[in-house]
Amino acid sequence: MSDSGFDMGLEDAGQAGVYGVGNGDLGGLAAAARDAGLKVLRIDLEACSDKRTLLMRIGTQLDFPAGWSRNWDALSDALRDLSWLPGNGYALLFNDAEDLRQASGGDFDTLLDVLSEASASWAEDNVPFWAFLELADGGAASAEAADD
Repeated sequence: MSDSGFDMGLEDAGQAGVYGVGNGDLGGLAAAARDAGLKVLRIDLEACSDKRTLLMRIGTQLDFPAGWSRNWDALSDALRDLSWLPGNGYALLFNDAEDLRQASGGDFDTLLDVLSEASASWAEDNVPFWAFLELADGGAASAEAADD
């Protein structure tokens, strides 16, 4: 049981993945992730409507190394590394992800794929890597949705 008394199993790399959550759920998830010993990383997607803005925000808010190429392959590589952000595991919290999903469904789906692949890669090393996306309908985004 965690110090908060609310054990979600966030330290289990085998359960980690990409999940949609309802509006207002990220605060509780951040606390639970910190209790589980994970590095909590917040990405603000408010009014994010395209790939360029998405990649800029992720790179800036996760402090990607200077000179990273702002494309999907570079995002995938960076999310599988994170050596500049050492941690026992990671919880990426994307607020207002609905904005991107509504404005650019293709970019949203690609983001889900990249996050799912990063989670699977980290799981091979037994490191939990979670991505929680705040959506209007809560649980519609998941690794399974990315596979459709």
